[in-house]
Order: sequence, then structure tokens, then C-alpha cells
Amino acid sequence: MATQAKRPRMAEPIACGDQDPVAGFLSWCRRVGLELSPKVEVSRQGTVAGYGMVARESVQAGELLFVVPRAAILSQYTCSIGGLLERERGALQSQSGWVPLLLALLHELQAPASHWRPYFALWPELGHLKHPMFWPEEERRRLLQGTGVPEAVEKDLDSIRSEYHSIVLPFMEAHPDLFSLRVHSLELYLQLVALVMAYSFQEPLEEEEDEKEPNSPVMVPAADILNHLANHNANLEYSADCLRMVATQPIPKGHEIFNTYGQMANWQLIHMYGFVEPYPDNTDDTADIQMVIVREAALQGTKTEAERLLLYERWDFLCKLEMVGEEGAFVIGREEVLTEEELTTTLKVLCMPAEEFREFKDQDGGGDDKREEGSLTVTNIPKLKASWRQLLRNSILLTLQTYATDLKTDKDVLSNKEVYAKLSWREQQALQVRYGQKMILHQLLELTN
Repeated sequence: MATQAKRPRMAEPIACGDQDPVAGFLSWCRRVGLELSPKVEVSRQGTVAGYGMVARESVQAGELLFVVPRAAILSQYTCSIGGLLERERGALQSQSGWVPLLLALLHELQAPASHWRPYFALWPELGHLKHPMFWPEEERRRLLQGTGVPEAVEKDLDSIRSEYHSIVLPFMEAHPDLFSLRVHSLELYLQLVALVMAYSFQEPLEEEEDEKEPNSPVMVPAADILNHLANHNANLEYSADCLRMVATQPIPKGHEIFNTYGQMANWQLIHMYGFVEPYPDNTDDTADIQMVIVREAALQGTKTEAERLLLYERWDFLCKLEMVGEEGAFVIGREEVLTEEELTTTLKVLCMPAEEFREFKDQDGGGDDKREEGSLTVTNIPKLKASWRQLLRNSILLTLQTYATDLKTDKDVLSNKEVYAKLSWREQQALQVRYGQKMILHQLLELTN
């Protein structure tokens, strides 16, 4: 029934006295008004690995699984230093927006009498998180080359180190009564960032709030015990005074309850959560074609210096239209192009005759907006103009060259259970990421013929 799509939990949780961690957590839940349905239980039995939530009885779609009052959520506002964090909010601003919550966690973790200790007892062991940021750099690059993960991790690590040294450490040093020296640790900070990546929740903005900054992440006890599947059976709902986990489909007795973290490709799951869904389970999987690769493919089709100069002029115009960028990517799903407008416009501008481009540019990309080609879905790629298909094909071929292995090599390993079983956990996870992406790219390649 269950796949291995699971944020890893270690055999030994953070200690919380001599009490059984689950019993201590459930007692804490009762004290803070966190109500679990009698039809569910927190357990190690019947889950894909470690702690999870399991149906003790059959559950119907729409049934309430548990309710978390707002006061039971651990955030920068509910922690014991919430007043200080609010007063110092200006000094704690960062690109991630996570610093106040991370400081709250650093304080509460080392406070002997923390209100949240029974909740922390169910956390994974911080030193054993499986995110690629904790893999040796050589192994990360070798196993995940071409997937986009090594580049994302390097950006994260640069940002985290900068944030720690410029904001977090000076704040802790300014408040020695609140932060013991043992939490003055970049390593611990990295682990907490990974934990917030994998276990926190970010309340979505209302439609009328679209212009506002995103809500800060928060830790939601009970909700973060649930694991992710694309084909999930529960969903978290937000209201003014509480958060409610509700069944979205019938859940048979003994089956694990799964939430969703959103539409996540496998490269995003391994990067942010430390696991993947085995192929072909992740229906939300995607493959990226880097925008600069499309430019490179187009440049390879030029024959003269004048053509190359015109190509760069076209690219600069696409940048002005905010359709492309040096670090952007066109995102392709199994059935749809998630960046449809960007890819359509790019193929159109790079492939149109020179005179047509001049006219199009003079109109700032406006004019006759008639979409002769229709919406760009995976299935209608064969209907695209021949020049568009050729550029797309060449871009896919260049993308496939960025991987260290080809599709056949990965498929041979994946289809041989004995060989696959001998791979390390990291090798298995990386193989699943690469294979899912390559399958999408090869499907696309066939359609460009």
C-alpha cells in the first residue's frame, strides 16, 4: 500500500525524560487542546518508516482527523521570546524570512523547561537528516548532476551561512541569557533550516492578499507527523482560530494517513524534504530545460555573425518581456507545460523571420495576439511549427547531455531488483530523480520528431 516517499525519521528521537515519547506527546496535546480523532493514532507500526499517523478505524472522506488550536502552533509569535523577536523584527529581516522562527527554535531547544519539549521528542534526530545539503559535495554533484539539485543546494548553503554570520550569531551574542553557547553553531543552524524546510507549514495568502509578503513558516504539531504522497488522503485547512486536518478520500483501517506538501517534483522533494516518490508514483514530477540551453541550441543553428547578433537581440528582447532569464528554466510535466506562456513566446521569437521580429519588437511584443498554435500542452507538440519543434528538440538533446548517465543505463539498474538493492540509499534516491526527469524529456523528444 505505501511507497517509500517518506521524510526519514531516526530510530531514536530527541529524549524527553523517561516517558514514552508518543505518550508524552499525546498528554501534551490534551493539555494544549490539540484534539485527535479516536479513529487515528500516532504510531511506528503500519507506517512506511518511523513515526506516522495511521487509521485505527475506517475513515470517510470529509471526516475530521485532528484540530490544532492556533495557540499550539510553534512560531515566532507563540514562543517564549516572542516579544523580543517582535521588537527586533527590523534587525532580523532576511532573504528567507525564516530567521525569527529559527531563533525561536534555537532558544526553545536549549531551554530545560520549554513548553514544547514533549513536541520536540517526536522530531527526527537533527544530526541524521537526509537532505542533499548534508551529503558530501562530491557525492551530491556526481549523483545529482543535471537534476538542478546541486546548484539549488549551493545557493541555499551560501545564503544560510551568510544569514547565520550576519544576523543570527550577532543576535544570540547580544542575548547571552537566552542562548547558551552550545547553540552558537552553524552546523546546528543548518540542521534547523533543513528541519524547517521539511516540517514547517506556510499558511497560504487569501486571494485579496496576493500583494502581501508570504506568511512566515510555523511548526504545526501533529500535522508534521503526516508524510507526503502526490496521491494523498488528507489535507490541512486553515481557519481563524485553528488548523484542521481533514480526510480527502476514504482511508481503510490500518492504512497510513498522508498529507500533501503541494505539487512537488522529485528534485524538489529530495532538495527540501530528503526523500523522493519512486517512479512512476509522483504524478507531479517535472523536468526542467534551462532557458540558457534553449539560447545555446538556437545559437548552434546560426551560420553568420549577423545571425548570431540578431539571435542575441531576440534574446535581449525576451529578457525585456520577462519571458527568460539567465537562471530560469522551462518546466515540463508529464502532461502539461507548466511554463506555457514563457516557452511559447520564446520559441516564437527565436524562430520567427527577421522582418516579423522587427515588427513584433516595434510593437513591444503586442500586436496581433492571435494564438494560431493553440495552448502548448505536451500532447500538441507534434502540431507546432517545424522550426519550433526543431529548436525544442535540440534543446532537449542538450539538456540530456548534462546528465552523467543516459536513460538506458538508469533503466537497466532500476529494472534489476538485485542490482538496485545493492545501491546506497542516496544512490537509489538520486536514480529516481534522474530517471523521472529523463522519462519526461524522452517523451518530449519523441513528440518533436
